[in-house]
Amino acid sequence: MNRIDQTFQQLRRQKKKAFIAFISAGDPDLKTTYDLVLALEKAGADIIELGVPFSDPMADGPTIQASSMRALHKGASLKKILDLVKRLRLKTQISLCLMTYYNIIFHHGEKKFVQDAKACGVDGVIVPDLPAQEAKTLRKAAQIANLATIFFVAPTTSNKRIKPIAQASKGFIYYISLTGVTGARQSLPSTITADLKRIKKVTDKPVCVGFGVSTSLQVKAINRVADGVIVGSAIVRKIEENSSRNCLIENVAKYVKSLVTLCHCEGTK
Repeated sequence: MNRIDQTFQQLRRQKKKAFIAFISAGDPDLKTTYDLVLALEKAGADIIELGVPFSDPMADGPTIQASSMRALHKGASLKKILDLVKRLRLKTQISLCLMTYYNIIFHHGEKKFVQDAKACGVDGVIVPDLPAQEAKTLRKAAQIANLATIFFVAPTTSNKRIKPIAQASKGFIYYISLTGVTGARQSLPSTITADLKRIKKVTDKPVCVGFGVSTSLQVKAINRVADGVIVGSAIVRKIEENSSRNCLIENVAKYVKSLVTLCHCEGTK
């Protein structure tokens, strides 16, 4: 059992839902990312996804694409991000996931990636462009290392495919709330509840909802039916808006805390 499993067990005992925060590692720089992780933990985030910047982030919308480019221009790399996680582990035991594209893992070597990530203190990996059925080598290495492999279920996923995806997923299942790329939306599809019921018919693993979530009303609605909510683009946008200010950490943490408080309180109802 790794930290992600422990996090969900604890939340279930407390009758709370998970708040998962995504930030692009290295945006605006790695020092800020380090400080943000600690601040977001203090703000109440349960799990933090660190996006590994990539030149062609096909699953991401304009907000995260721009943050990836800013991070790359500042010299962010997988090696530097793993070093960052290693340093963070001297200060925190919060659950940390890497969200990265397969090209980066392939270039690093699947087994070496898993070994290096685990050695530095990473708890899980999310690879948007690697389907579960194509990830056998990565999954085998990750299982040996006790590194969670988190896969996607989309609104278009058939009932036949949900079960093998759920079986391959460790830590939690990532439900994409909409078809398309990441990015804050003013409204989310009305089919989320029905789709989550489809997933929960075949597994008791936690299911968390991401893509498009940005408002308090959306967080409230999702928490009634899911085990957690993932907020990414809205947080990344806050980082961008405050990038030239001395109060970047404070302002981003304040925003996250407002959603976390709502998330945890809603989970008890």
